[in-house]
Amino acid sequence: MPNTKAFVVRLVAKPGQEEQVAKLLVGALPHMQAETTTPVWFSFRAPDNTFYIVDAFADDGARQRHLEGPVAASLMQHIDLLAQPPEIIPVDVLAEKVTA
Repeated sequence: MPNTKAFVVRLVAKPGQEEQVAKLLVGALPHMQAETTTPVWFSFRAPDNTFYIVDAFADDGARQRHLEGPVAASLMQHIDLLAQPPEIIPVDVLAEKVTA
């Protein structure tokens, strides 16, 4: 089943909190592996204090359920690590390559 819906999330860590944000994202992986409605999930570290999450879903319902899951809740519990609120952008997937 193709993934047609996604999120691109931009996170900006407060100065000195970069390693804590990185640990938070690495620590989210087991939760994401257990979340069956999120078949695609990546977290990235960009230069300076910027991080990204990209995840994809089969449909709008799965994308909405993801927002109600443990990773989103954990991110909100650690909002004090961020210099600004997360920028969560819902996007449509135009093309994908998934290799099993």
